[in-house]
Amino acid sequence: MNLIIDVGNTYTKLAVFRNNKLIAKERIETKNCSIEVKKLQKKFEEINQVIVSSVGKLDSKTLIYLKAKFQLQILSHTTNLPFKNLYSTPKTLGIDRIALVCASVGEFPDNNVLIIDAGTCITYDFINSKNEYLGGAISPGVRMRYKAMHNQTANLPLLTTEVPKQIIGDSTANSMHSGVVNGVLNEIDGTISQYKEKYQDLTVILTGGDAKMLSKQLKSSIFANSNFLLEGLNFILQFNQHK
Repeated sequence: MNLIIDVGNTYTKLAVFRNNKLIAKERIETKNCSIEVKKLQKKFEEINQVIVSSVGKLDSKTLIYLKAKFQLQILSHTTNLPFKNLYSTPKTLGIDRIALVCASVGEFPDNNVLIIDAGTCITYDFINSKNEYLGGAISPGVRMRYKAMHNQTANLPLLTTEVPKQIIGDSTANSMHSGVVNGVLNEIDGTISQYKEKYQDLTVILTGGDAKMLSKQLKSSIFANSNFLLEGLNFILQFNQHK
């Protein structure tokens, strides 16, 4: 049984897998990570392997505990991965992007796959049917666009994300909603179309915090999976068990 720890600056996701099946998941404050890990350890005594993906910082006491109690793997750019990385600057490739590509290898082997992670930033990652990771793109996410308009202007308010009812905004707020949400949707649909011009047999995955909201509005055919990153981390752990 595997424990997955995806560490963020403020919040951390914990997930328990039995082989490939997700059986428990929770989102906690990063500062409480060691307390919550011990609770899961008592609840799932079969946990023996742990992988940590640390976007933020995990305190040293928690790491010491994990090393003492489990077979621990910390995901880094030196981790053995199930794909050929052709990114020209592999050391700058985000750990979260690595995990997402690994998930696509596990779920859609030998396919051309575009993974779109709609979070703080929107990342696009492409792996071809030869199991070669080529790269992708990074653009501002939904919340970042709202914040940029508020922070970089004198009069525009900071709004809560809202799907616009129509393309024409009849107020400043509605115009901002239309600009942000429709802009993101058109960007994603346009990017998918560009990839499909080159790779007609393309599988598209949408994940991340805004995936649920965006998936209902997109014109393109996609697979929406909010647990894709966690599944990728579990796949990396399993892949390295046999190495």
